[in-house]
Amino acid sequence: MKNIKFLFAGVAFGIVMSKSQAISWYRIFEMFKFQAFHMYGIIGSAVAVGLLIMFLFRRGYIKNSNGEKIVVPPKKTGKYRNILGGIIFGFGWALAGACPGPMYTLVGFGSLTILIVLFGAVLGAFCYHILKRFLPH
Repeated sequence: MKNIKFLFAGVAFGIVMSKSQAISWYRIFEMFKFQAFHMYGIIGSAVAVGLLIMFLFRRGYIKNSNGEKIVVPPKKTGKYRNILGGIIFGFGWALAGACPGPMYTLVGFGSLTILIVLFGAVLGAFCYHILKRFLPH
């Protein structure tokens, strides 16, 4: 019962995803063809909210569930890591028609074919966990 707030946050996220049409394959298709601003506006809003939340984390205004300050360690960045990771993520997004957040919303909407994509995402995360010690970080 302690973590029920996360269930409500997930339900609220799903409602926002569906009402904003971020789960619509057609909207994603429009975005990748540069035909509409709709998804870019949603992504831009998410980036702005993420920046604000990271600012609040670093200032200590937002704490974890135990009341402790959240420490965000600096990440090492390689010259081409983010570009390569973004390309791989973008290809997966274009092929699947959904990024990780809306995948769960689509499952909730009863889209059974997205279960194949969700299985692939979980399998990819599992493979990364096994191989991460061999990868440059």
